[in-house]
Amino acid sequence: MSHALINYPHLASMVFDTPLYATPTLVQSVRSVLEPRLLGKATDLPDGINLGSGTPEEREMQHLQVVGRLAIIPVHGVLVARRGTINAACEELVSYERLRTQITAALNHEFVEEIVLDFHTGGGHAMGCKELADFIRASTATKPITALVNFAAYSAGYFLAAACSKIITSPTAGVGSVGVIIETYEVSRMEEAMGITFNTYFRGDHKNDGSPHEPITDQAEAEINARLDEAYATFTESVAEYRGLTVADVVATQAKLYTSGAALSSRLIDEIAPAQDALDAIAQRYSSQSSNTGSVRSIRAQARALDAQCQL
Repeated sequence: MSHALINYPHLASMVFDTPLYATPTLVQSVRSVLEPRLLGKATDLPDGINLGSGTPEEREMQHLQVVGRLAIIPVHGVLVARRGTINAACEELVSYERLRTQITAALNHEFVEEIVLDFHTGGGHAMGCKELADFIRASTATKPITALVNFAAYSAGYFLAAACSKIITSPTAGVGSVGVIIETYEVSRMEEAMGITFNTYFRGDHKNDGSPHEPITDQAEAEINARLDEAYATFTESVAEYRGLTVADVVATQAKLYTSGAALSSRLIDEIAPAQDALDAIAQRYSSQSSNTGSVRSIRAQARALDAQCQL
């Protein structure tokens, strides 16, 4: 059995039967990669999947990107509790622990005056998101942390952005999706048609809740709803606290996807500006503190690189 096949259950546990702060589109795109393999219709993972099995040292942040007085940290792809990467067939993964390491490095960098988190994500895991968001909020007391949404900060992405000192979105960007989703999968009828029977033995009434080998039970549904309620309360209450809104205001968004203009009207963001203009304006505030006369030009070059990266 290949290393990839051994890891299918692990990968499935990242998508199914767990609370996700993610858009349905993101869930479906990841599911489309995993489902054929879980159902035995494909026998290998797509080229380019890295399961993130490196040593702790390899998971450390290696190259903090510092331009002028700014540290620019990308928050791109699927947000997960532990590190790994998917490329080509799906999206890259970025872990909350990795982002915390990068932010910590920027906080400790003597030449960094402000941190810019460059968002382009449809969200990801609920597990670990609150912890990083609270860390970001606490870190804003040390250095400003600006969320630059270029071009998406949905669900878990917005959770993190809301914790920043300020949120700036590009004119065509989107934010929101303040909600939580859990998907289960069940293949009992397919197994029956194939003549396959799974005999499961367990102790503890809830040990087999949500098994894919049998229809969902009322007990399992009750547990799923309890987990959804808890994760939803965490999300809405945190965003309300970070953004100075009422919980009722946040709940009223009903996980809607907001355009920049609508988000500004609803106080979900603070400013609308193209990424390059936003970075130029931030850099200008610190240009007089730098002896490097080319620092602002470097920021402009970096902003253009960010634009190009998001267009690929």
